[in-house]
Amino acid sequence: MKSFWRLLAFIGNYKLLISLSIVSNILMALFTVVSIPAIIPFLQILFDKAPADIDTSSVPALRFDPDGLSTFLRYHFGMWMGQTGKENMLLYVCFSIMLLFFLKNLFRYLSLYFMAPVRNGIVRDIRALLFNKVITLPLGYFSEKRKGDILSRVSADVQEIEWSILNVLEAVFREPLVIIGGLTFMIYVSPSLTFFVFILLLFTAFIIGTIGRTLKKNSSAVQERLGLLIATLEEALGGLRLIKGFNAEHYQEAKFAVDNNGYRNILTRLLRRRDLSSPLSEFLGISVVAILLWFGARQVFAGQLAAETFFAFLFAFYNVLEPAKKFSTAYYNIQKGIAAIQRVEVILDASSDILEKKNPQPLHSFSDLIAYQNVSFKYPNAEDWVIKNFSLLVPKGKVVALVGGSGAGKTTLTDLLPRFYDVTEGSIFVDGKDIRDVKIKDLRNLLGMVSQDAIIFNDTIYNNITFGLENVGMEQVIEAAKIANAHEFIMATPQGYQTITGDRGTRLSGGQRQRITIARAVLRNPPILILDEATSALDSESERLVQDALTKLMANRTAIIIAHRLSTIQHADEIVVLDKGKIAERGSHRELMAMKGHYHRLVSLQALQ
Repeated sequence: MKSFWRLLAFIGNYKLLISLSIVSNILMALFTVVSIPAIIPFLQILFDKAPADIDTSSVPALRFDPDGLSTFLRYHFGMWMGQTGKENMLLYVCFSIMLLFFLKNLFRYLSLYFMAPVRNGIVRDIRALLFNKVITLPLGYFSEKRKGDILSRVSADVQEIEWSILNVLEAVFREPLVIIGGLTFMIYVSPSLTFFVFILLLFTAFIIGTIGRTLKKNSSAVQERLGLLIATLEEALGGLRLIKGFNAEHYQEAKFAVDNNGYRNILTRLLRRRDLSSPLSEFLGISVVAILLWFGARQVFAGQLAAETFFAFLFAFYNVLEPAKKFSTAYYNIQKGIAAIQRVEVILDASSDILEKKNPQPLHSFSDLIAYQNVSFKYPNAEDWVIKNFSLLVPKGKVVALVGGSGAGKTTLTDLLPRFYDVTEGSIFVDGKDIRDVKIKDLRNLLGMVSQDAIIFNDTIYNNITFGLENVGMEQVIEAAKIANAHEFIMATPQGYQTITGDRGTRLSGGQRQRITIARAVLRNPPILILDEATSALDSESERLVQDALTKLMANRTAIIIAHRLSTIQHADEIVVLDKGKIAERGSHRELMAMKGHYHRLVSLQALQ
């Protein structure tokens, strides 16, 4: 139940609403319990058993034992009825019952009214925590997880928490009060009859508890299956162009069908177990009612219990049985929801290996050089080194290009500088400070990135350019767009800078997306640029515009370029050729061509003259 208590900790943010809900539940339970004996005067009048002749010579003392309380109430009831008459008394009794049930249901509604914002607020808080956690986790975490499963935990699992736990939270607070009040009245009236109810509650708790334990296990499996299902859907949507291009619709349909059928089968088993709870509870209740009718009728026949009191006892038993069933269902749902909480906790409790020191050094500017010193790196749980004993100096204002075949380690080296990953061995310094000793925010403020895969959000062009910045004027945005050769095409769109780009920028061409990302980097005005050359997948006209924008962007800046088209880096100050995570060659374009080595071979393969 540790996960359940962790969930209840969120209630601390809603103390006032919770307090009002608890007060309403207490009052609802109070009026529920009071309404039980209120039916006795009605039955007495109906059966013509109300006291007619009352000894007025002495008023009985109020005692709280069954006989003393009964005598006291009968005396005053008889006196009142003698004064008002039978029909008027019946009217008063009926009105009193209506008033009690009105107040009972009023406070029942108020308890739900105050709990509604609590339930929705807790769901909001959990989703906010999850989102904040997800965007702060290192990239390495997502290389081991499927995005669809993470989406399932943030959406479906949180919704399951609301349905299974928060939706019955008021029952956890309310039903025990009703049960205790009803049982107190039943014990007061007849301890022997109450014994059967007690046996029922124990037996029901045992049965429901057994079902609940297996339910928790099955619920976890259901949510895992749903995560796989959403992951398959997310992958299909992301690769829809490829699926259609390769006529692979049937393959994807079959793959989705396997996950979909698996989810259906395990969910069916789960629902069957859940649906067993209510019929079983009802059967147990009816069985005990039959025993109560038999045993209680014998007491009435023997004169040990008044008929109207026995009916009130049955009414009390009903008022105990229904809350008991709801409470057992709530317990069942809580067990089901705990499985969802535990899946959510996997993300909330995920540890980050990119940690900032308690008192990190500030790093507000870049004035000297970037230094990679004996850097080695391998991904978590991997055996092979991606980078091995790599050393490189990048002085301020210089342009360094990284080239090499696929898997040589180019992207990994640029990911290490902003601490998307931490080096396994060695160190990286900026102006003589180890990047692990400085504030991560300060470090990343010095960097601007333009990747080969232009990342555009489904938002306005203006918001995509100003992404991450505040209080930016339109004049600054337009100037950045002009430098990136983007202003002209932006103004040609329907709403200009307020045009929505579509999901991942699908309303824009590849060259347009790249120029917006360049405008974003220009506006940020960072002293250090990391460029995953963005022209390899563009047509000639777009490539010319993007390359011209990149040239303007790199002016008077330090840049590390991952080069794909070697024709674009001939004027780099230094070209580093990587092979299997190690430096194979380094030098200028002319020097490397003269070596007739790795670089010369790469250039020849691209038919560069």
